[in-house]
Amino acid sequence: MLKTVAIFASLPLIASCVTQPPNTDLVPYYQVQTDKPYDEVLAELEIAIAEHNFRITGHSRVGKVIRERGAPDFPEYDTIQFCNLTLAKQALEISPQAIGYMPCNIVTYQSVGKTIIKTHLLPENTGNAALDKFAGEMNPQLKQIVDFAATP
Repeated sequence: MLKTVAIFASLPLIASCVTQPPNTDLVPYYQVQTDKPYDEVLAELEIAIAEHNFRITGHSRVGKVIRERGAPDFPEYDTIQFCNLTLAKQALEISPQAIGYMPCNIVTYQSVGKTIIKTHLLPENTGNAALDKFAGEMNPQLKQIVDFAATP
């Protein structure tokens, strides 16, 4: 009986010594808003993406399609996916799990008279030093793309 009590009494102490791995599922976001016209923001995103040597792999005009299907007052919502295969290869050679962050994605939408531009960033605390370094170099580029589109 004493042995059982000692075991159960020591469990909280043992559990407190266990360290959790870094949260690689947490996706940080970067978001800005602008007064620029929505279509101008989309055009600026295309320019900024190309200037950073990425290629657009998809563009979903969700708001436009919903309006065309009978909701004429529905606001704008777009998603733009883009990739650089050289950088993608580099990230995947570092960690196959990096596929979960591909392709890069930017969303735009209208809210309260503003255009919101938002992208997910790569986590920089994965516990994989090479992947964290890659993310640390990639995230400023993603922010620059968003900022370029938002700047009047």
